Amino acid sequence: MLQLRKIVKFFADREIFAGIDWHIRPSDRIGLCGENGAGKSTLLKMLAGRVEYDGGTLQAAKGTTFGYLPQDGLEHRGRTLFAEVHSALEELQAMERELRLLENILATEDSAAELERYAELQGLFEQRGGYRMESEVGRVLNGLGFSCADFSKPCDTFSGGWQMRIALAKLLLQKPTLLLLDEPTNHLDLPARDWLEDYLLAYPYAVVLVSHDRFFLDKVVTRIVEIWNGDLTEYPGNYSKYIRARDERVAALKAAKQQQDDEISRIEGFINRFRYQANKASQVQSRVKQLGKIVRISLPPQRKKIAFSFPAPPKGGRMALELCQASQSYGELKVLQGIDVQIEQGERVALVGPNGAGKSTLMRLLAGSESPVAGERKEGHNLHLAYFAQDQATELNPTRDVYAELSADAPIAMVPKLRNILGAFLFSGDDVEKSVKVLSGGERNRLALAKLLLRPANLLLLDEPTNHLDLQSKQVLLDSLKGYQGTIVFVSHDRYFVDELATRVIEVGGGAVESYPGNYEDFLLAKQRLGDSSHSSRRVEQHSQTVSDLPLDKEARRQAHAERKEQQRSEQKQQRKLADIEERIETLEEQLTALELQMAEPELYQDPDLWRQVSAEHVELKARLDSAYQCWEGLQESA
Repeated sequence: MLQLRKIVKFFADREIFAGIDWHIRPSDRIGLCGENGAGKSTLLKMLAGRVEYDGGTLQAAKGTTFGYLPQDGLEHRGRTLFAEVHSALEELQAMERELRLLENILATEDSAAELERYAELQGLFEQRGGYRMESEVGRVLNGLGFSCADFSKPCDTFSGGWQMRIALAKLLLQKPTLLLLDEPTNHLDLPARDWLEDYLLAYPYAVVLVSHDRFFLDKVVTRIVEIWNGDLTEYPGNYSKYIRARDERVAALKAAKQQQDDEISRIEGFINRFRYQANKASQVQSRVKQLGKIVRISLPPQRKKIAFSFPAPPKGGRMALELCQASQSYGELKVLQGIDVQIEQGERVALVGPNGAGKSTLMRLLAGSESPVAGERKEGHNLHLAYFAQDQATELNPTRDVYAELSADAPIAMVPKLRNILGAFLFSGDDVEKSVKVLSGGERNRLALAKLLLRPANLLLLDEPTNHLDLQSKQVLLDSLKGYQGTIVFVSHDRYFVDELATRVIEVGGGAVESYPGNYEDFLLAKQRLGDSSHSSRRVEQHSQTVSDLPLDKEARRQAHAERKEQQRSEQKQQRKLADIEERIETLEEQLTALELQMAEPELYQDPDLWRQVSAEHVELKARLDSAYQCWEGLQESA
């Protein structure tokens, strides 16, 4: 459905893409991966038409529609939530208005033309889900975490994270044939992420997304495209399969590069040794040409293994912290009511629940930064507590640079590890000399988290520690927390992080808390066994309107039906042809790639007959591929 050929893109004098070729098929679900700054968001913007490319061609199949969700920057005003999201179905709304107009006309006069148009429009309206518009809007809004009470609220009252949910809801309802999502889970809690995963699994068209949520990638995508060094490399399967396949590929490339380096060294040694001997001139020239034809193997960046361990925590009592019959309210808003929470030494407790349920409020009560309006907070013996709040970055000293801020309160034993820790939190090179006051919001949060983790504490309270971290940094943090010998209470919307770290889950909601042993997967299974429906989508009453059956001429009806069937058959035939030619193109591209890898082998040039055979095969394959592309383009134009 979308073909990129020799796409080139520059930022200033830096080449982001160096002639990339890529083919997106109609039902693909693709995850884009790569180092920060590799060009993931740029590629999404190019596909969406938001950024121009500097060379090459991008060809979309006829009828392709694009939907793009950026990371931030969207704002909706002037309408209620339901009206704003409902406006995404503008085409269906226009059809509904025309149907009502035709009904009024047909109520006063018997017009064959209007009657035929009404029948045609009614069938199309029903086929596209027009009678389910309101219920579908409600289903999507509920799935993304909005309550029915939110439907009538003005969009202006929603914060930035909820604004992005509004934009996502509109995109999902529009059902573009190519859905482009840049970090769609950034502002979603776990229930909303679970819902979105299931929605995208059933999505009938192509999806290309960037995400730093490993579980989300594992569940949703069927193909990973890695961006590195201006090129794209495809891996079948989800993120976990990509990691394994990438490691295998890098190992194979290293071995091949070693062989190539040895061969190049041998050839260069021959050239240097016999360069000035007349009787060896032809052999030297032959090897010079041979050297010039070698396609040098380049290796993807070696992912530095960064790890750090926490200072040994002070010994504490069996019970680390306890809330007894604690309540918290803000004015008339009652958030928590008479809850009992016990945190025992060595536990890793995850707080889960939808946004606004009271997780951060519970964190503040545990940390002692807020006192409950009723009840009691009890600290265990020799408690040393470190608390990372969502606004922790406000405590940084803006007059220091990054390294100085991290080292200011670091224990002496941790000083040699400071640069590794900064690297784990995406500060490298000159970044460590940046002034704190010029850091972005995400950078400040990462630095605040790195600083907090240096303190010798036996209880860590972490509210959204995974925000603004990429996949590798999350893994570094996760590995470090797994090795931590103290107690952890944390909130995270990263499902993989929660599953890997939690030994107990506390669900927060409705002013109460409920405890479940195990990780998030165990929690979901327990909820399922109990028959709890709190994680299923809330339903709204389906809006339907029955239109009286109007008499229609039988012959006209039969003819219209036959025309629709013929059109369907024609479209199906066209789709089969397109699928066949796309499959042929994919096969030819794979054969061409394999052949070009063979042509990069130095041994090939030592056998002239084999070289001529492979070269001829390469020319033939290129011709067949060009012919297939021309056929594909012809089918697209006639579609």
